[in-house]
Amino acid sequence: MTTAELLAAADEALIEAGFRTGEFDEAERLSRAAAERAARDGDEAGAAAAAFLLGYALHYRNITALMNGETPEPKDISLEAAQFSSALTGCEALGDEPGVARASFGLGLWEQVLHRDWDAAMPHYRRSESLIPALEAAGDLYTRSEIHRHLGFYHLVAEKQAAAAVQHLQISLDLREEEGEPRRIPSGLVALGWAERENGNPRRAVLLLRRAVELAREQGLLPARIADAERELAEAEAALQAEAAERA
Repeated sequence: MTTAELLAAADEALIEAGFRTGEFDEAERLSRAAAERAARDGDEAGAAAAAFLLGYALHYRNITALMNGETPEPKDISLEAAQFSSALTGCEALGDEPGVARASFGLGLWEQVLHRDWDAAMPHYRRSESLIPALEAAGDLYTRSEIHRHLGFYHLVAEKQAAAAVQHLQISLDLREEEGEPRRIPSGLVALGWAERENGNPRRAVLLLRRAVELAREQGLLPARIADAERELAEAEAALQAEAAERA
C-alpha cells in the first residue's frame, strides 16, 4: 500500500474505533505503517500526516478512557502531544497551511481535554481558526467542524456565552452534515442541543437530542456516546417541562 492508501485506511479505522468499537490498535498500526512508508519514500508531507493521524488515534483512545470513567495511560497522553508537535513541525517546514491548522488544533485538544486548560488551548485553537480558509480550499470539512465545535465549547463552558456557542456549534453540525459521515453527526447534535438548552431554548434542544439519540442507536455508536446523548435529552426534556409549568 502507498502512504496515501495507508493514511486513508488509518482514517477509516480511526472513525470506526472512535465512534463504534473503542478498539484503536488497527488505527495506530496503520498510522505507524504510513509513517514508515513515508520515511522510506522520503515523503515529508506523508510523514507529517501520519504523525497527525497517530496523534488523533491516541487522542481518541484517551478520551474513550475518560468517557468510560477510566484514567488514560500517561504514556499515551505524552505520545499524543509528541505526535501532534511532530506533525506541526513538519507542516510548518513544508508551508502546509491545512496541515498546520490540523496539528495546531490537535495540540489545543491535548491542552483542553486532557489538561482542562483553556488558557493553554486557545492560542492553538485561534491559530487553527485563522487557517480555516486553507482548510476550506483543501475540502477538509471535518477539521473545520471540529474547530467550530471546540470554539463553541469555549464560549459555553469558559465564557458562559451560550448564544455565541450556539452559533459555532450550528456551523459545526452543518459541516458534519455536509460531510455526510453518519457516525460523526450525533456528537454534533448533542453539542448543539446542550448549547440550545443553556441558551434558554429547550424545545429545539429536545428536537436535536431526540435525533441524536435515534441516530446514535441506529449507527451502533459506543455505549458511552449513546448514554451521553440520552442524558442530554433527559435534561432538555426536564427543562422543557419546567418551562411549560412556569407558563401554566
